[in-house]
Amino acid sequence: MTAIDSETQNQRVTIDVRLDRRRWSDHLAEETRAGLSDEPPWIPPVWFYDELGSDLFDQITRLPEYYPTDAERQILGNHAAEITRITGAEHLIELGSGTSEKTSLLLDALAENGLRRFVPFDCSEEILRSASDSIAAKRPEIDVHAVVGDFHEHLDALPMEGVTLLAFLGSTIGNFEPDQRRRFLTDVGNVLGSDDWLLLGTDLVKSEDRLTAAYDDAQGVTARFNLNSLDVMNAELGANFERDGFDHKAVWNQSESRIEMHLVARRDHRVTLNALDDLTVELADGDHIRTEISTKFTRDQIGTELNDAGLEVASSFTDNNEDFLVSLARPAQR
Repeated sequence: MTAIDSETQNQRVTIDVRLDRRRWSDHLAEETRAGLSDEPPWIPPVWFYDELGSDLFDQITRLPEYYPTDAERQILGNHAAEITRITGAEHLIELGSGTSEKTSLLLDALAENGLRRFVPFDCSEEILRSASDSIAAKRPEIDVHAVVGDFHEHLDALPMEGVTLLAFLGSTIGNFEPDQRRRFLTDVGNVLGSDDWLLLGTDLVKSEDRLTAAYDDAQGVTARFNLNSLDVMNAELGANFERDGFDHKAVWNQSESRIEMHLVARRDHRVTLNALDDLTVELADGDHIRTEISTKFTRDQIGTELNDAGLEVASSFTDNNEDFLVSLARPAQR
């Protein structure tokens, strides 16, 4: 359904809800059941994010060990004007937008050159409504058309008329398995018109020590964030995980070129999840539950994966330390 929340002479704020909450809950439940029944078990990272988890993640982005947020912000600050000049975008779409904090750098540059509409896209209606109101108040010259949806399912709901820049930042694509990345980039390529653009943020491969430190900080904030997923599942799925029976661990998986976050059992556990038809999970001392993957890329790998999806890199930008890469791509010209 679509609801126009407010409209003035110069501006319109629209909230377009495409996510069916019942279906979304069923999807998360089935994905969690499949993950905990797998060997080794895993859970979808959605369970990180209750109010406390969101606050902890915000703290993580400000830690000295955690470089990606500052690196990407530096890139956008240094190159937003160039991105604007290259694309000439009339519309900006941000997938997985959240509060759109970093995107303000792009919005400001694009607004100076005729940006007409901003489309934040996220699965959280509450966050989107708050962010849309804030953006609309600060930039009355831009229409805001928020879409509540799942970017694996609802890309066809995106309003694509006019020259569009579609941004997928934060290296969120690194949280996808290879097959998921392939499907996602292909889907993005299919919705982009010949004059449209993709702006993709990716974390680059670096030393194992720096990578593991970024996901296992000295203050223990990431550990609390990871362990909080147990409390969220207890509350949302009627589970009986014992938080003090697990340790946080960050592991560099060289063969997959990714950091993996795990919860490691400190003793034997028998866990029941009432909301998953009383699914029972047996964990022995030392067993791992994987809670997140974060793939790290090379520049060549990004180019190859984009090319395989029918996209070609027009420009790419790194921060001063070359920790992070933002690629500007468009549909391959045939």
